[in-house]
Amino acid sequence: MNAPTIRPPEKDELPALAELRWRWVLEQGGTPAVERERFVRDFVGWASRNESTHRPVIMLRGRKPTGMAWLALVPRVPTPYAIERYSGDVQCVYVVPEERNRGYGGSLIEALLRIAHEIGVDRVTVHSSDRAIPAYRRYGFEYSPRLLQAGTTVVREETGTVEVGES
Repeated sequence: MNAPTIRPPEKDELPALAELRWRWVLEQGGTPAVERERFVRDFVGWASRNESTHRPVIMLRGRKPTGMAWLALVPRVPTPYAIERYSGDVQCVYVVPEERNRGYGGSLIEALLRIAHEIGVDRVTVHSSDRAIPAYRRYGFEYSPRLLQAGTTVVREETGTVEVGES
């Protein structure tokens, strides 16, 4: 069996990415808050509006979409060394169940890292499931003792306290 094709999607393939995202949510046991047709329409609109900051790749077996991955780009503050600077974040790496365990997730990761390199991204991060950590490690991702994260921070002016979580 030939390896699938991985490349940036054409505009008319954005609905297929929406369908993959929908399938992923259902596979995880999620209950969508909107009907499928509206989600696809809104997803395509979002992808079109955010094409400068979110670079997708699609995986195709023939013409059938079988996977996707996204590289989110975040502009960074300029330095005297470089005015244009970016960080990247790997998002939504998904391979349909019937194509899993063949290394295609790694191929999607590799495609995003190539895009990041071409753009000149300073660093790429990922929020990974436990199952996918070995794949990311194979592509050079490492644990970072300096990368921290927090939920939404709310400072209560009346008390000066900081609460982390939803406001």
